[in-house]
Amino acid sequence: MNEENLRRLVAEILAGIAPEADLGGVSASADLRLALDLDSMDFLNLVVGLHEHTGLDIPEADYPRLFTLAGMQAYFAQIP
Repeated sequence: MNEENLRRLVAEILAGIAPEADLGGVSASADLRLALDLDSMDFLNLVVGLHEHTGLDIPEADYPRLFTLAGMQAYFAQIP
């Protein structure tokens, strides 16, 4: 999944969780929780949304790898 598709997917998921969140000014290396003021439930709902849209199981131990867009992209790139 390329960065543009990932940003689009994350923005779509966030629209239902935190509609005020704007990915436009968020760098790929920024911690989404801090940059978008996401609380732990918002982040959990984001991970659930990623699971639902990709069909991939995301173990809780891997959540820290999804704190940034760059981390998400690397995470999804490693999965066949």
